[in-house]
Amino acid sequence: MSSKKNPMSNEQSRETLKRVLRSIRPYRGAVLLSLALALVTVVLTLYVPILTGRAVDQILGPGKVDFSALTAILFRILWVVALTALAQWLMNHINNRITYQVVKDIRTQAFGRMEELPLSYIDSHPSGDLISRIIADVDQFSEGLLMGFTQLFTGVLTILGTLIFMFSIHPLIALVVVVLTPLSLFVASFIAKRTYVMFRRQSETRGQLTALTDEMLGNMKVVQAFRYQERACRRFQEINSRLAGYSLRATFFSSITNPATRFVNSMVYAAVGVTGSWTAIRGLMTVGELTSFLSYANQYTKPFNEISGVVTELQNALASAARVFELIDQKPIEPEPEDAVELKHASGQVDLNQVNFSYSPDKPLIENLNLHVKPGQRIALVGPTGCGKTTVINLLMRFYDVNSGSIEMDGYDIRRLTRKSLRSNYGMVLQETWLKSGTIRENIAYGRPDASLEEVIQAAKEAHAHSFIKRMPQGYDTLIGEDGGNLSQGQKQLLCIARVMLCLPPVLILDEATSSIDTRTEIRVQQAFARMMEGRTSFIVAHRLSTIREADVILVMKAGHIVEQGRHEELLKKNGFYAEIYNSQFAVE
Repeated sequence: MSSKKNPMSNEQSRETLKRVLRSIRPYRGAVLLSLALALVTVVLTLYVPILTGRAVDQILGPGKVDFSALTAILFRILWVVALTALAQWLMNHINNRITYQVVKDIRTQAFGRMEELPLSYIDSHPSGDLISRIIADVDQFSEGLLMGFTQLFTGVLTILGTLIFMFSIHPLIALVVVVLTPLSLFVASFIAKRTYVMFRRQSETRGQLTALTDEMLGNMKVVQAFRYQERACRRFQEINSRLAGYSLRATFFSSITNPATRFVNSMVYAAVGVTGSWTAIRGLMTVGELTSFLSYANQYTKPFNEISGVVTELQNALASAARVFELIDQKPIEPEPEDAVELKHASGQVDLNQVNFSYSPDKPLIENLNLHVKPGQRIALVGPTGCGKTTVINLLMRFYDVNSGSIEMDGYDIRRLTRKSLRSNYGMVLQETWLKSGTIRENIAYGRPDASLEEVIQAAKEAHAHSFIKRMPQGYDTLIGEDGGNLSQGQKQLLCIARVMLCLPPVLILDEATSSIDTRTEIRVQQAFARMMEGRTSFIVAHRLSTIREADVILVMKAGHIVEQGRHEELLKKNGFYAEIYNSQFAVE
């Protein structure tokens, strides 16, 4: 099974590497400067063994040391080492800047694409996995890229430089080194091919673990209430065990790379030592040249160890980068047409014409739905769970596009309108509240950041949220955490209602908008809603039918179809499906 996957993985690895190189292209000037500094570093580093060999040749034996020449050589070595250190520091500084700029660009692209993804993708992928791609995988990629910059360039240049210097000293011994080199390359390549798949699985499993942890922490009350802790632990342990297995195998393959190449490199060094000693004994090279040659042989083999480590780390980095690029390559939400209409202020006329929609092709949901809403009408959607009420809201807001048919706002097909102008004409209060980290004032003014404090307070008063806000430590400037912090569910819902009352859009969508509010406050909020809905088209989704008695039209939905419609009294007289639902709620009465 793995053998079938490897060729595809290798192809994906090459494609990912090309994408990485394209990401580096905007910084090619800095890359060229880094290469120039790497060249300077390597040349100066390789010049030191020549000076060392000359210094050795100045020591001919007891009493035969040329101290003046030796001192001059030592001072020259000192200057060369200082210049090498400076060039290496500048190179590392530039490499760091290139790496983190590239990582910043990729992370920005990933987050930007996530903002453009259709809700169908977001709904079908765990949020923890998406977070893992943008945070953990990009971090892993940056570590591999940084190592590649800092060690790969200098390693390759060192190999080429030492070969040139060795051939200039003694071509025959240099040839011995070159002949043994492919063995080291073969070992490194053999192991590297087996690391990518393991690192890829490691990244994917890490994403699953992050998703599970995020899900459990975000719903800890539900987990504890339904005593799900043991099953959550078993799921965590199963994924964690798989992650440990993949990590262990990935680490095993990567850990044997360095010792294997060191073994081969030691064989190269030994061959050079034996061949060089035999040559020096025959008087074909000096002891100083042999010293230089041994130093070059050591420097020649050292980059292979570093490069093998870099290749292993790059496999991990490429596996992580592939997951990030996979997110970036996802098809974004359908773009708006070039001649899209900017809807300034809608009158509230909404028409659904023969609308068909399903979340998955094999499970039909809404079929041939027709609805014509006049400006200012209050439309209530009722029906059992899963009948398509919230789906209609998603289609009106264009969170999803219809499969066939059309939805029109003021005579315009909403697909011909800009999403921003369409949604700016809607105000939504959902059963599920959403608040961001910030002050209470910022949360209420989320749709109108330029609203004055007086306007925010007035909206809060109309939503009957002002009293509990004033009891907060800093009032409207009180900081709340993500998802409302310690606020009750009812208080969160009141803030969301205040948010809509501040914007006062021409079309309102209320999806169980008062489900978490106590009965006394609900009556007051319903009165505020009644005032707010005057002259505005309103869509009301409610399970408590007592809240929709005053609706102009009640649409009774069942399995994606409107089975009944009319006013409250008319539907009760029909004694149909609506009457059945209503009587089931008020049987006691």
